Amino acid sequence: MMHSVPNSVIPGRLDVTVTTETPTSDLDLYSDESVIAPYDNYRQLRESGPAVWLSRYQVWALARHAEIYAALHDHETFSSGSGVGLSEELNKVMAGGTIASDPPEHDQIRRVIGRQLTPKALRHHQEHVRHRAAVLVHELVERRSFDAVPEFAQRFPVSLVPDLLGWPEDETGKLLEWAGAGFNALGPMNERTMAGFPVLKGLWEFLDQLAVSRNLRADTWGANLVAAVDAGEVPAAKLPVLLGDFLVPSLDTTVSALASAIWLFGTHPEQWQRVRADPSLIPAAFNEIVRYETPARGFCRLVTRDHELPGGVRLTAGSRVFLLFASANRDERVFPEPDTFDVTRPNVAMHLAFGHGIHGCVGQGLARMEAHALLAELAARVEHIEVGPPVWRRHNTIRGLAELPTTLHS
Repeated sequence: MMHSVPNSVIPGRLDVTVTTETPTSDLDLYSDESVIAPYDNYRQLRESGPAVWLSRYQVWALARHAEIYAALHDHETFSSGSGVGLSEELNKVMAGGTIASDPPEHDQIRRVIGRQLTPKALRHHQEHVRHRAAVLVHELVERRSFDAVPEFAQRFPVSLVPDLLGWPEDETGKLLEWAGAGFNALGPMNERTMAGFPVLKGLWEFLDQLAVSRNLRADTWGANLVAAVDAGEVPAAKLPVLLGDFLVPSLDTTVSALASAIWLFGTHPEQWQRVRADPSLIPAAFNEIVRYETPARGFCRLVTRDHELPGGVRLTAGSRVFLLFASANRDERVFPEPDTFDVTRPNVAMHLAFGHGIHGCVGQGLARMEAHALLAELAARVEHIEVGPPVWRRHNTIRGLAELPTTLHS
């Protein structure tokens, strides 16, 4: 429910002053219904104003593209250093990594991680990725029918990323569980977050052990992180965080995008025919996939100083804002007919699925390389993608499928 409130101070963890023009909402963005079908709620938030106070979670929601883009390019006002989730308890634990830090610490960490993920560095792995994609697609075309989530979307990054990281082979079975719990923890203290605590504890303990044992294969990204620590580029205490920063973001979001690709092309066969007829559309098509079904709904920021948005909404220093990337990517002010899936959308590169600014996803080049290789192989071999009823995940942060019956027609 949306409404304006009289001049007052909203009770909560902060004194947040609002005016008669300030919209507030009691929407629960984390209910099962909203997680599965979020887009009407996002539309309501966009229509209500440049910022909406979410009374359930005591946080401002920014749902429009312009305000989110501006916030992503103003890290001095919108800080990540105290965590980017809704739970203050988890923010304290998770602060300090690439995603939850501010310059100059952020720049130091990102420089070490990012050198493995530059376009030049990734080109060395391109043929390897293409070969793996060809092998997987060949197998799935031969099988014809399968569940696209475990057999396609999960299987590819889980087989690739640990190999690039030099991850211990006997630990790969836990990777998706660890990644899912990490992103779940960015939500409020609900049942999903609480259920992930034991999983997160296991992840943190393993990362600590791995940082000590350094059981990472030579000439891999993980070994390069160890070398950077030994060279004094980052403190040794940061090694577990760096390893986790490589692992968690590189899996669940990519799995989400790959599963959405199969679902969208299965339900929009005319768009698949466009890609097959012109494979040069694949990069734009992937942008449209992550715009339309944005893998991570968004992240929070801490407001460090009083800040006024267009329309007179004032964000008070010390308050938190929730930057809803998934809503920005459906903003009618930027994307005409935003609820239409169109691989030829002219301004699709304006999407914020990977964030933007200094915190733009450092691993997006790897995600694109994986997706482009798989889509190219599918376009060359598959005439029609048939999908059954999808089952959507109930997750605090990741928009993704849990099941997707799929048949490939070649």
